Amino acid sequence: MDYSKLSLGIILKQVKIGNYLVGDTNSVFVVAEAGINHNGSFKLAKKMIDQAKKTGVDCIKFQTHITEKEMIKSNIKPGNISKKTLWSIIKDSELSEEEEEKIQQYCKQKKILFLSTPFSIDAVDRLEKIKIPAYKIGSGELTNLPLLNRVARTKKPVILSSGMSEINEIKNSVNFFKKRHIPLILLQTTSIYPSNYQDINLGVIEKFQKLFNIPIGLSDHSPGIYAALGAVAKGACLIEKHFTLDKSLPGPDQKLSLDPNEFSELVKGCKAVKLALGNSKKILPNEKPILKFARESVVSLMNISKGEKFSEKNITTKRPATGKIPAKDYYEILGKLAKRDISNNVQLSKKDVC
Repeated sequence: MDYSKLSLGIILKQVKIGNYLVGDTNSVFVVAEAGINHNGSFKLAKKMIDQAKKTGVDCIKFQTHITEKEMIKSNIKPGNISKKTLWSIIKDSELSEEEEEKIQQYCKQKKILFLSTPFSIDAVDRLEKIKIPAYKIGSGELTNLPLLNRVARTKKPVILSSGMSEINEIKNSVNFFKKRHIPLILLQTTSIYPSNYQDINLGVIEKFQKLFNIPIGLSDHSPGIYAALGAVAKGACLIEKHFTLDKSLPGPDQKLSLDPNEFSELVKGCKAVKLALGNSKKILPNEKPILKFARESVVSLMNISKGEKFSEKNITTKRPATGKIPAKDYYEILGKLAKRDISNNVQLSKKDVC
């Protein structure tokens, strides 16, 4: 695809991420958001990759944190998500540069795509060293122009979350990447952990599609898989959900995450809903055999003499639809005359009608 032709208002229906085409295709790109659910354990991170691969997801995504480069040390806490300070949560969840490179290599070995969200310019620099194929920008970084600019300079595709934002902020960030010819996927996101169903706003997916003419997906923090499947029905091409091996593990995101069994159902569900999204209405080849026994033909209700007028008293409609006069022509027969004697309970043909 010639990205040099990409400008404001130009429709980009597909974005290439690794070996995947995400967008107007026959499949949904499903991302298992490992995030920081490994709790800084390289060993646990590898187990998550193993289990994510078994679920059938396309990608497992981590977060690249270099705590000192992305925040100042403070006592601020992440709302009601955890009693620990944000600093301590992130610091305890860091993976080293060496570990992150090994994780990417392990993903290659397991044939599952590795992505990561950078939270600082230094994190982008680190990810560039391992040649990450695309960048995920979290909702909190939607307006972080220095970070967006660093990512844009890589010229790699971007997946952009939109939680905690007004439409004008989203427009500004989308246009920021479009003006720089960066392939972009925008995710409807509600940054509440967990999110109530009434706050997911799946209708925004169609609004984003019309407004931006780019692939739209959902980063979902609601319980279960219902909202995600609804998003696919609305046209979402990418679904991102938090992933955990065990919801009882420590960490702020574990309880709102899907376990491997739930993720397997999500993948199956996304495929099923995507397959069900046809928009034409016609009699399908496999429906035709059903049509013959499910519909009706015009049938006599009694013995009918030659010359007798057809009426609601002597003809009706009954299955199967193997007769010569279908039920839809019933009212055209009423009032006409019988051309011959007709026995009770037989299908009429046009030769029987004057």
